[in-house]
Amino acid sequence: MLSDPFNLILLLTAAFAAGALNAVAGGGSFLTLPALVFTGMPPVTANATGTVALLPGYVSGAFGFREDVEAPPGLSLRTLTALSLIGGAIGATLLLLTDNRTFGKIVPWLLLVATILFAVSPMLLSKVKQNQGGHASARKSAVGLLAVTIYGGYFNGGLGILLLALFGLLGQTNLNAMNGIKNVVSALLTAIAVAIYAWGGVVAWPQALVMMTAATAGGYFGARIARRIPAPVLRAGIVSTGLIMTTLFFLRG
Repeated sequence: MLSDPFNLILLLTAAFAAGALNAVAGGGSFLTLPALVFTGMPPVTANATGTVALLPGYVSGAFGFREDVEAPPGLSLRTLTALSLIGGAIGATLLLLTDNRTFGKIVPWLLLVATILFAVSPMLLSKVKQNQGGHASARKSAVGLLAVTIYGGYFNGGLGILLLALFGLLGQTNLNAMNGIKNVVSALLTAIAVAIYAWGGVVAWPQALVMMTAATAGGYFGARIARRIPAPVLRAGIVSTGLIMTTLFFLRG
């Protein structure tokens, strides 16, 4: 696959752009998964490989917010870590149990949901920040986090928005702390998911390593130019990309 110059350029470009998008707003999965599928990779392998490629971004994001990390009410950092690993492992295992034909039918709907989540995220997060209605119980907090991390282990798209919304609903109000713990949870569940993908033999390592390098470079440059791009323009571009990719996957059947 990498011997084809067109495929190589496509994967490098998609990974670079995905890293840049994740650095400034999120939405990188809208590019990595379709790019890998369009080069002929089976959907399950494409999903796993794209997740591997974006893992360094989650790790660096968690490190960058290390001083702001604070567990949401009802959860200790130890419990949060355990739930993130368990949820990520369950989601990754479910992916391994899903055949390519079935996952191929699910992907358009997953992309559509992720796109809608991203499109409405300003309104959603605005309501979340205004939430001053007390704290959820420890049981509800644990169940909510486990559900979101299972989703993240299975399909990464829209994960950040879901986590921020969840933490707000649980009673967390400090946005820096919410972003910090969001990056920690994302890194943890993605790391265990990648380990399970690797054990299951569904990662295309040559493509993953090439895309990982491009995504890391994209993350650096994306962060550098973030201030020059008006937020509404950037958001509109990501939503448009998500809708285009969703439409193409639906047309593929």
